[in-house]
Amino acid sequence: MSRASGLTAVAATGLTAAGVARLTYAAASQRPPGGAKTWSRTNHRGEPVTMLEGPAVAAGAIAGALAQACFGPARSAGAVAVAGAGAAAFGGYDDLAGSGGRRGFRGHLGALRKGEVTTGTVKLGGIGVTGIVSAVLAGGPPADVVINAGLVAGGANLLNLFDLRPGRAIKVAVASGALIGGARVGRGAGVVPPLMAGLALVREDLGERAMLGDCGANALGAMLGAAAAGLPRAARIALLAGITGLTAASEKVSFTKVIEHTPPLRRLDMLGRRPADPAPDVRIPAQRGDPATFAGAATTVRSAENTEPAPPEE
Repeated sequence: MSRASGLTAVAATGLTAAGVARLTYAAASQRPPGGAKTWSRTNHRGEPVTMLEGPAVAAGAIAGALAQACFGPARSAGAVAVAGAGAAAFGGYDDLAGSGGRRGFRGHLGALRKGEVTTGTVKLGGIGVTGIVSAVLAGGPPADVVINAGLVAGGANLLNLFDLRPGRAIKVAVASGALIGGARVGRGAGVVPPLMAGLALVREDLGERAMLGDCGANALGAMLGAAAAGLPRAARIALLAGITGLTAASEKVSFTKVIEHTPPLRRLDMLGRRPADPAPDVRIPAQRGDPATFAGAATTVRSAENTEPAPPEE
């Protein structure tokens, strides 16, 4: 494929992904399937947001991947589309049917040991199967199939762990996609559909009107994992190790707290977002000359400043 043809393919797939995402979101917002309440959740500020962004982003990304099959290797594009479709389906199931009472691998596996099959467990198993199907479709020796399946499933789960603040998951997806696309040296067009679909609705996400939810975040992460199948094996092994390490760390460490206490990451995280709510001005009347009362007032103000909002439902 010539350079001009390659640019045309990238433009066509990107516009398809963004256009379908915007149209799907607009249509779903007019008539939410099952009613608006079905898709409404509470964000970190305690305000209502819609999860319709997730299905819209997934639909746009999958449409872009299918359009890409018209310009390049159909197997690779098909593998990306399958990864997104499976992850979106199982993520959407968890969004709508899950209670949110169990979180993380530890929570879901702990419930499974007690004989309880959570929606999260079903999602983890379903995305695992999705990863295998996508990897088999992409082709390659058995070792590559195993690695690629891990990238799809691991990418889906990891990106979802970042969907706890407005725009964060999309920013992580853009950074990851840029690294994968750059490493593939001219063959990284597979990252275009998920990235353009996500960017098409990033204003709604940053504006705290909508969120990706499991459906959208799982789909974007899985598609980026599938797009990494063209990397050299050593690079894919390193990428999978990084995904595994971060996923394991998430069971012990709060990504939000790490970001909050790392100034460069905090600045990137806040880019385009609404400013944080100011701490309430707590004023306690005190009698003159009563040092104990003044100390109590100072403690109350510090407590108010250090209170972190609860994470939104996933």
